[in-house]
Amino acid sequence: MLFGDRAKYLMLLCGLTFAVMLIVQQGSIFWGLMTWCQSGIYNLNVPIWVTDPGIAQVDEVKPIADTAVDRVRSVPGVEWAVPLYRGIQRARLSSGDYHEITLTGLESSTLIGRPAEILEGHFEDLVQPDAVALDQWAVARMGGPSMVTIGTVFELNDKRARVVAIAKTTQNFTNIPVVYTTYERAIRYAPRERRTLSYVLAKAKDGVPIQEVTRRIREQTGLGAFTAEEFGWKTIVWVLKNTGIGINFGTTIFLGFVVGMAIAGQTFYLFTVENLRQFGALKAMGASTGTLARMILLQAFTVGLTGYGVGVGFATVFGFVLASTGELPFVETWQLLLLVFVALLVICSVSAFISIAKLARLEPAIVFR
Repeated sequence: MLFGDRAKYLMLLCGLTFAVMLIVQQGSIFWGLMTWCQSGIYNLNVPIWVTDPGIAQVDEVKPIADTAVDRVRSVPGVEWAVPLYRGIQRARLSSGDYHEITLTGLESSTLIGRPAEILEGHFEDLVQPDAVALDQWAVARMGGPSMVTIGTVFELNDKRARVVAIAKTTQNFTNIPVVYTTYERAIRYAPRERRTLSYVLAKAKDGVPIQEVTRRIREQTGLGAFTAEEFGWKTIVWVLKNTGIGINFGTTIFLGFVVGMAIAGQTFYLFTVENLRQFGALKAMGASTGTLARMILLQAFTVGLTGYGVGVGFATVFGFVLASTGELPFVETWQLLLLVFVALLVICSVSAFISIAKLARLEPAIVFR
């Protein structure tokens, strides 16, 4: 009965496929954006962030006293603590063009917080005079590989900077590229301020719970101490509260759910109405309402699971094709796929129950009309 009416079957399949594809696509782009807004944390790959207790998100730098590094190092359970500078500066190229960059200063003796993957050059060369490292987004923003390579010289706050390495990082939410150098050199590049320390990066000793260490840091120093995961979620909450991203994507995902529900419900109802004589004949032969309900549910979940597979496939191909360059945020997680699967089950169940309610009132005598 389901496959016999090809037109309605294809209409139902297309509606569910579109709903699944829309929800997965928009959900993946949304979580991709949330990943971008945390990139300033996870690109540095350190477990504990210490900063001003009133900070709202990672890009909102509130400088703290330079003595904070030693104070954090003195906390029991801390294995190491290093300073980090982060600030927005302008880079001036030899062509005279200016580009906004995020200047990141790492502790010179350890370079803790360095990117995990280096595309060109050697990151250890940052100890050389005037040395800086760029991420791939800075290279693209400053004119591409033809304009910026290893050895390229530009200016930061009227001071010379020479590229010694190019690193691969996750793009950030503000789309401002990153320039790495040592902490001491970053202070020289930056405009003079009373306080220059942006963050203290730390790690707990082996065997000491990280939550216990962050609690001790907060109690003994009066500073804010967060694990990387806590700081990431703090940043996500700030973005959702202060931008329209959550509402916009939530509305689109909700509309995809409603469209799928409307198309499936209407099509299944019409399918049932047009086959009332067949269902009546089955009832006349002794089929119970429960048996007919199971038939409808089987039909609904058959087309639903097919639409789920096709929709997820289309959304995944979209992500691989358009997000392969890293310029489009697209992160498809198993939690999202599970949530979409549950939503599809709800759509199919509600659609089926609309038809089942009609069959429950069906009289077998309809076959004689």
